[in-house]
Amino acid sequence: MAVRSSLGTLFCVSVIDVLGFGVLIPLIPYMGERFHASPEVITAILGSYSLCQFLAAPLWGRLSDRHGRRAILMSSLGGACLSYALLAVASGLGLLLLSRMLAGFMAGNLAAAFAYASDVSAPQERAHSMGIVGAAIGVGFMFGIPVGGMLAGNDAATASFVRPALVSVGLSLLAILLVKLRLPESRTPAQRAEVRAHGASPLRLLRERAALRSIAAAALLVVCSYGILESIFVIWAFHRFGVGPRTVGLALFGVSLLTVLMQGGVVRALVPRLGEAMLGGAGALAYALGLLLVAAAGRSVPLVGAGLALAGIGMGAFTPCASALASKQSRGDDRGAVMGTYQASTSLARVIGPFLSGYLYQLLGPDAPFIAGALITLPAIGLLLRVRHGALAAESVAAATESARSQRSTLPDQ
Repeated sequence: MAVRSSLGTLFCVSVIDVLGFGVLIPLIPYMGERFHASPEVITAILGSYSLCQFLAAPLWGRLSDRHGRRAILMSSLGGACLSYALLAVASGLGLLLLSRMLAGFMAGNLAAAFAYASDVSAPQERAHSMGIVGAAIGVGFMFGIPVGGMLAGNDAATASFVRPALVSVGLSLLAILLVKLRLPESRTPAQRAEVRAHGASPLRLLRERAALRSIAAAALLVVCSYGILESIFVIWAFHRFGVGPRTVGLALFGVSLLTVLMQGGVVRALVPRLGEAMLGGAGALAYALGLLLVAAAGRSVPLVGAGLALAGIGMGAFTPCASALASKQSRGDDRGAVMGTYQASTSLARVIGPFLSGYLYQLLGPDAPFIAGALITLPAIGLLLRVRHGALAAESVAAATESARSQRSTLPDQ
């Protein structure tokens, strides 16, 4: 019951946290357009958020191992409040960039949230627990994006950016209060002291753990592709269909809804049958096919919707499975560092994706980013299958060793 209560509180905190971020997602490109920025500059600003998240995620993960998950969650949420306040008063590209960089640095707290979920879960339940955090992130995006669009209005020329930013400030303050009052610490003082003496760096973790390298590489590819979709879709939809923040927000709401449904329940039912690696690979394939369908849709709104739906289902399968596989590479006292390293790979992907999308859009045409995203995603399937085969081989060796040990123990003494 205590575990269920802790995960429930963590779910609420993560929803509120990401809701504050999601409110602003459909607005940044329109702010850039208002400040006369080109698509390359707009996607670079979006990428700066993820660059700072990439730099911060391993740090937040290690700090949460040393000082506890609660302290890191509250500190980073406080920094997010400041970033939203800066966005509310932004009158040019300089403050817009600064607010995004600060928000990205503070978003490294997701590593602490995933580590918390892993702390309180048994290994066989880890994919489900990671799915709960992933579903919370999806719910935050799902509701945050349309809320941001409605608060801003559907006219790109007169959209208000102050109201959504102030709502985000209030949401972050609410999340801090919830952590302080309702979320118990998942690590004991003894565990934190042990990490202070034996902390592991991300490079060392990747060097020593081959499976973690493969999982992080797969996540980098898939999330890079998702960063392409996320950063260019608003611009693509505006230029092709002339739609405003509200319409784009509702379209992305549908994608997030499917992702949440996968992470919140379907994954738990499928993991025992397929395993995390197989289900994650199937999710990556579905996501790639969805992008190709969007690229081939032309001006057909139903085909665009079908492609986005397939992409949402694919991401909903991939994300919790990859997170669960990564958490299983920890050795007890370094779970925050492991999840921070994994989170850094996804953050780096969100740096690369937006920077790629703007240039591909300008150089090769509006459909090129979606095709490139699909091609980038496909190698992730092989990487996850490699992890699966490695795990199966390890299980076979362990079973053979145990069998030999049992046989020796039953032999009569000579």
